[in-house]
Amino acid sequence: MSTQSSTGLDTNKLDEMVAEADTGKRSPTGRFALGLLFLVPLCWSLFQLWIGSPLPSQFGFGFINDTQSRALHLAFAVSLAFMAFPAFSRSPTKHIPIIDYALALIAAFCASYLFLFNDELAMRPGLPTTTDLVVAGIGLLLTLEAARRSLGPPLMMVAIVFLAYVFFGDASWLPEILRWKGASFEKAMTHMWLTTEGVFGIALGVSSGFVFLFVLFGALLNQAGAGNYFIQVAFALLGHMRGGPAKAAVLSSAMTGLISGSSIANVVTTGTFTIPLMKKVGFSPEKAGAVEVSSSVNGVIMPPVMGAVAFLMVEYVGISYIEVVKHAFLPATISYIALLYIVHLEALKADMRGLPRVTPARPWKIAILRSGIILSSMMILAGALYYLVLAIKFVLGDWSNIGLLLLVVVGYLGLLFISAKNKDLDMGDANGEIVKLPVFADIYRTGLYYLVPLVVLVWFLMVERKSPGLSAFWASILMAFILLTQKPLKAWFRQQQGIGQQFKQGAWDLIEGLNTGARNMIGIGVATATAGIIVGTVTLTGVGQVMAEFVELLSGGVLIIMLLMVALISLILGMGLPTTANYIVVSSLMASVVVELGAQSGLIVPMIAIHMFVFYFGIMADVTPPVGLASFAAAAVSGGDPIKTGFTAFFYSMRTALLPFLFIFNTDLLLIDVTWYQGVIVFIVALSAMLIFAAATQGYFFVRSKRWESAVLLLVAFTLFRPGFWLDQVIAPYEHYQGSELTQYIDEHPALESVRLSVEGENLDGRWIEKTVDLPLTQTGSASDRLFDGAGLEVRDEDGQVYIDNLAWGGVAEQMKLDFDWEISGFDVANERPAKEWFFIPAFLLVLWIIRRQKKRLVE
Repeated sequence: MSTQSSTGLDTNKLDEMVAEADTGKRSPTGRFALGLLFLVPLCWSLFQLWIGSPLPSQFGFGFINDTQSRALHLAFAVSLAFMAFPAFSRSPTKHIPIIDYALALIAAFCASYLFLFNDELAMRPGLPTTTDLVVAGIGLLLTLEAARRSLGPPLMMVAIVFLAYVFFGDASWLPEILRWKGASFEKAMTHMWLTTEGVFGIALGVSSGFVFLFVLFGALLNQAGAGNYFIQVAFALLGHMRGGPAKAAVLSSAMTGLISGSSIANVVTTGTFTIPLMKKVGFSPEKAGAVEVSSSVNGVIMPPVMGAVAFLMVEYVGISYIEVVKHAFLPATISYIALLYIVHLEALKADMRGLPRVTPARPWKIAILRSGIILSSMMILAGALYYLVLAIKFVLGDWSNIGLLLLVVVGYLGLLFISAKNKDLDMGDANGEIVKLPVFADIYRTGLYYLVPLVVLVWFLMVERKSPGLSAFWASILMAFILLTQKPLKAWFRQQQGIGQQFKQGAWDLIEGLNTGARNMIGIGVATATAGIIVGTVTLTGVGQVMAEFVELLSGGVLIIMLLMVALISLILGMGLPTTANYIVVSSLMASVVVELGAQSGLIVPMIAIHMFVFYFGIMADVTPPVGLASFAAAAVSGGDPIKTGFTAFFYSMRTALLPFLFIFNTDLLLIDVTWYQGVIVFIVALSAMLIFAAATQGYFFVRSKRWESAVLLLVAFTLFRPGFWLDQVIAPYEHYQGSELTQYIDEHPALESVRLSVEGENLDGRWIEKTVDLPLTQTGSASDRLFDGAGLEVRDEDGQVYIDNLAWGGVAEQMKLDFDWEISGFDVANERPAKEWFFIPAFLLVLWIIRRQKKRLVE
């Protein structure tokens, strides 16, 4: 039976929106089709759990290599795409046409071809048979069609454009700067389908090896009721404040973002409850929808999952998963706190109130003290748990795994026992006349056991340093155990009847979770495969170099214009592509462009900063009209105008759009090369800057700001984000020397740890390159020894000029793509300067002056 939202919209329509975007719109009524759409995803989940477990290697049974697992992963994804997603809007949804069965089977065969004939293909690398080429061609076409069905036309169209470039790159009608020699059908199909350079490349490997298990873990956690628990906790903590429902929406979306990679699913899951309550306290439909959109989209940038992008960054950037999480955590946290502040300012402007409390409010001093005690207790508990685990490992030795398993089970049973003493949570009715806020003291106990699998996941990732795939496997196994046992154990603790029935319900919940997790992966699996076509085109044709030349030509070599162009390209591509595919495409095309053009401008940008840059602008497309799918979903719930909702959400998300530029010019925000105490300072200053920026753009601080006050606040925010800019105007950051002085200077300065070289020369393609690189030096030996041991670089002096004479294979200089016979035209050495943080003092004094002026107006 369907229900109605506060706008009169059938909630089945909302479910349909999520299904159309994530799990598949088709819901057949026939037994065979229904059974197939139930069993195939279930088998996919079980298959992924099997290959993600340590069991195949331990028992020597069922072990398959990475290429074979990618092939079967794609076979499941494309077959489900044809069965679960109708071909057209008017295609039947209540049954699966015969043609879709046939296409699903053919697509599954073509995708699994590398699994079925792995040994034969290995025996004849680069020598495909006619059958190989036919299977590759059909498989490529069906993958494109699967992408169109499950993700819409944009990704398919982008992939087709790149395929056309593979075959017709030598066409006379192409601009000369874009041409390449073109490829035969045999070469293209071999590269795209029969190797791991194209469809079955890194992206699909990450989807198969890591992403599936994290998505499955999130689905199981949500099936157990964690999503509802997070929403209730958020409302209990923040619902009574000014604009409380909006603040609760932000917090609940942050927590659900931990277990979800879909901004649209976040909007519908939390929005159906939060948006009506936001409207109830005074938000317009568009603003209520915009708050939900902004917070839900931000969920995708929140570690540990980050819409599956975290695992792709591991492969593309070449750093550990822990490093990715470390770099991503601070910006995501700052962005969420800033959104809470924006909501607070909106509530102040409109003089909104929160929802009524059940218990009287405590004085703010007592509330702060209570919060401090809770946080301190949690930290003490975390420390005690850490040392308890170490003690178990020390005492039990080889038997410690059994001891740790018992600790997890006992912890789960103890927290579940506490939960059973309380009534199970109910979402309540967001549209009722009287809204009763949940009391935190009453509800936080009801879901404490949800923290057990999260703690296990974090422990494996952060402490044990296990692979993301293995960590997610053990967390998913624990979630399966929880789903099976939580209901019967609660009934037993409560001394209720029907424990057997509760166990059956738990088993069904587990099966439902496995099914939902797999169906949530259809789009991601197909997207990573289709994006592999684009990545394959880049590696086959060298179009990345062409893009660098093209962007350099249009930007005139001006770095900020180039960054704006990259941001615009990311935004445009993201309007039709899911987050994962957008990141793969844009990072493959543009990351090297930013590195190269930045180096030419003397700006050395860490690779992780560039990848975070394109990722952030890719997710902004879920907000931005005219395609912002999350904005349309929120408008469907709120009853507001979707275009206006999208623009309002984009305005709220300006802080998210600002952060990527700051990554490039101030890498401290990504905690790159900072100590822990420097990290604390960076967090405080960056958060202050973001809150001041939010106040400036909202035109409200303590009271409505005058225009010049907003301008001053923007200046302060800029100073806090980039204090080095003002210092550079006073004292140059580097002193420049001629290249001929290099070896003498290094010999005279034994304490020098690195040197910035300006190099120029012709690469293998005949293109003249000018760039700046930062190379490390060792501390002992002659200048030649220090250069070679530190950076793998040998130089020669010829007629008063210094040239690169040799490069050590795998050395830093070779990795930075320096080449033989390039001239070292000069080098830079950092000047001794006062700390750039001195500029924080006048900045904060300006803020205090603005506060004093506004408080006077507030009193008046």
